[in-house]
Amino acid sequence: MTPAARLSAAIEVFGDIEARRRPAADVLKDWGLSRRFAGSADRAAIAGLVYDALRRKASAAWLMGDGSPRAALIGMLNRERGLDVAQIEELCSGARFAPAPLTEAERAALARGMPADAPAPVLGDYPEWLDPLLSRAFGEERAAEGAALASRAALDMRVNTLKAEREEVLPKLAHLDAQPTRWSPIGLRIRLAAEAKSPAIHAEPAFRKGEIEIQDEGSQLATLLAGARPGEQVVDLAAGAGGKTLALAAAMENRGQIYATDTDKRQLAPIHERLARAGARNVQVRTPRGDADMLGDFASRADLVLIDAPCTGTGTWRRNPDAKWRVRPGALAERVKEQAALLDRAATLVKPGGRIAYVTCSVLAGENDDQVRAFAARNANFCVEKPVEVAQALGERAYLFIRAALISDKGLLMTPRRTDTDGFFVSLLRRSA
Repeated sequence: MTPAARLSAAIEVFGDIEARRRPAADVLKDWGLSRRFAGSADRAAIAGLVYDALRRKASAAWLMGDGSPRAALIGMLNRERGLDVAQIEELCSGARFAPAPLTEAERAALARGMPADAPAPVLGDYPEWLDPLLSRAFGEERAAEGAALASRAALDMRVNTLKAEREEVLPKLAHLDAQPTRWSPIGLRIRLAAEAKSPAIHAEPAFRKGEIEIQDEGSQLATLLAGARPGEQVVDLAAGAGGKTLALAAAMENRGQIYATDTDKRQLAPIHERLARAGARNVQVRTPRGDADMLGDFASRADLVLIDAPCTGTGTWRRNPDAKWRVRPGALAERVKEQAALLDRAATLVKPGGRIAYVTCSVLAGENDDQVRAFAARNANFCVEKPVEVAQALGERAYLFIRAALISDKGLLMTPRRTDTDGFFVSLLRRSA
């Protein structure tokens, strides 16, 4: 397919997403299955166009003065990919399979550009109802933070130190131009161009041998900041597919014990295969069975309880750009209740002197500082560890990391703009008695 034909296809897919309110991944899959003529490179390029249009949906509509799928794609080419009027006209030639030529109004809008005084939700490309919440989190910087959350993420990997060291793995991924991550001492990063097809990491020998796992650098840092040590008794209370469980096992050098569980056993399903591949031998998976308490024998025994809390996912918008347009206020309220319940559950599991590591992939204060503040008010025997001290787990990187992250008295917040990671909040709470 020509670049112009790919653009036409992307406009069609975007229209389907908007009309039927379906997840982008589902629509793209259906489009590919019904059009066998499109090769893998074509499908990857079309997906890239669609996701970039979702990233810049608000600003593209404002720029073009039009909320149509065509305007979203044309506006995105200017806003996200930096194409000028002549380059966009070349794609929109009206030739076979190409979009119709630009109208005078479209040409004028592109030439005029985005006004600097556009509203923050437009410049930051996020839903208008979230503006007060992002204003609370970032103040006058919310548009810049939103724009960074709308950018395309790099592909990050964690080196599994149970099987290899980063210096050993780097040459094995040289053909992918993998580079060490800035903050995580065990991370690797592959930067992807707009048109690039994501590499098949799962087919790499290093992945099949369990030497690497796909994991954002922010997620790696959250686990490192939890400070799990060899020999400890650790509970991963919302383990999901096990990404942080694996990282904990490596940090603990397979010594001590990790109890991994989740309220949704479907989320836990992939963990067993991942543990085997990684060589993680100090993990017990406790799969929920009805109303049974899977940690009923563990009261006041844990050195550390990690809560990778269910949240709105506002910190992962770079990877899930359609999710930000589907999130609703009701979902936020529901997540807040779930988080509070997990914190209260964790409090019963931690022994005196032990700690809770509370982690979200959200940038909203209601899921972060507010939750920690409310938990501390309910539990006088827990105190919040100073975030500056928590960051010392990063060693020589700690000083610069503290300057980059957003620090409060309740925890620390990573964002794409500040730390070049996904958005992650981390707070450590220690039990005194």
